Amino acid sequence: MPRTPGAMTLTALFLSSGLWLSACASAPETRPSQDSSAPVPQDTAAKAPPIVEPPRRSAAEDFDQAVAIARTGELTAAEAALRALVTQEPKLDYAWTNLGIVQERLGKHEDAERSYRQALTLAPEQQSAWDCLTRLYGRTGRSAALETELRGLLETKQDSVTLRTALAVTLLQQKKLEPAATEAKRALKGDERHTHAMQVLAQVYYREGKHELARMVLENARDIAPSDAATRNALGLVYLALNVRPQALEEFKEAAKLRPDFAEARNNFGAMLNEAQDYAAAVTELEAAVRSAPDFAAARLNLGNAYRGTGDFERSKAEYERVLELRPQQPDPLFNLAILYLDVEPPGGDPVGRYKTALTYFERYEAQGGKDDRIPQYTKDARKSIEREERRLERERKDQLRKAAELEKAQKEASKQAPDATVTAPAANASVASPASPTPTAATSTQPPSPTGSPPPAQAGAHAPTDTSQSPVTPGTTAPGAVSQPGTQAAPPPAETTPAPTPAKAGSGKLADDRN
Repeated sequence: MPRTPGAMTLTALFLSSGLWLSACASAPETRPSQDSSAPVPQDTAAKAPPIVEPPRRSAAEDFDQAVAIARTGELTAAEAALRALVTQEPKLDYAWTNLGIVQERLGKHEDAERSYRQALTLAPEQQSAWDCLTRLYGRTGRSAALETELRGLLETKQDSVTLRTALAVTLLQQKKLEPAATEAKRALKGDERHTHAMQVLAQVYYREGKHELARMVLENARDIAPSDAATRNALGLVYLALNVRPQALEEFKEAAKLRPDFAEARNNFGAMLNEAQDYAAAVTELEAAVRSAPDFAAARLNLGNAYRGTGDFERSKAEYERVLELRPQQPDPLFNLAILYLDVEPPGGDPVGRYKTALTYFERYEAQGGKDDRIPQYTKDARKSIEREERRLERERKDQLRKAAELEKAQKEASKQAPDATVTAPAANASVASPASPTPTAATSTQPPSPTGSPPPAQAGAHAPTDTSQSPVTPGTTAPGAVSQPGTQAAPPPAETTPAPTPAKAGSGKLADDRN
């Protein structure tokens, strides 16, 4: 059974921002304004019949198309479509929010912030825009600045549930758990069915280890809004903490189904499929996660694990290396690279180099502060594998030298045993034959037997590469390199002229190798 890659395989279940609220993981609900196009007036003075033009696409249709493009992972095309839409319909607040989402996924953080703020200028109470803006500030280490801004806004809008919830999220990002719970409860006093505030309060309970309280809050939120994917994803995490794994799996699965481009939910579902060793299904979920969020390091780490499970060395290695680019200080991908080299044979790689590379990654992992109780056993296994492979290679080297020496000896013996050509004396009354045309008498040469001895077999576990130069010889063909047994000589030929001895034919024997 393959090793479980990664010391913290399910650590990646937590969202990249550290929050459950992930409205930015997929496009918000479609809410464009009504079609503002006016009917084209007819020119009654024109004699020619008017040209009937196809109806212009409505803003709602353009919006839906742009969202559909974004959900396929074609982020550049989606950005172009949304820019065109907001140029044509600049008052579509949700279009601006989605434009910001796509820009954030593309790594254009300044553009994304401008788009979110434009949406909030048009709709100051839009929850999705505030969720995305607080998430962006959290990812870029500016939560304290946004906290100050929100507190200033709340001085004049104390009853704003949306602003209270955004402030609670910002406090949670700074690990200010008690103030975050206070603001979430104030928001719920204003709207007891506000599911976003429930999600924040549940996460406070979750971080405080009050998992049953978190479960009760989230199950209530699920009853209020069954199709809220963020609630289902958060509930999956709580079930996981309560060790109710089947229910956790179902919640992650449902969240991914409700919002197919919800990167965090698909990552969490894929991580649990990895744990169940359903690697093919995990690849599907995790590939979708990184399409939606290309810089989602946790999803790429899990995707590398899934590729490793399917035996795809190159893709697994590429994902781990991508995580190192995204998170240079994170040690987990170094551990997983070590496991990859232990468990999966690289194409065209030498076994000794493979195990030495694994040891190097373990050393780098520990040098970066990584700790795992399994490392001593893994390194012990790797060193034993190196010793086994080195012994096998030494046996092969000695075997090749022995065969070369035997071949050289056989060739020398054959050259010594070959007699000079002689001529048979003619009959008394016959004319003397021309010296240039001797008539040889046929003679039978003795064929040396092929060797049957074999070196001791390789130790169990060594995977010797196929050596075609040592393959069994097909019966009926000449055995290349067949020589006499050591200490055995062929019978001397008669005095008559004989042709040089021919190589022995392959009988039931085969050239010796370490597989005999």
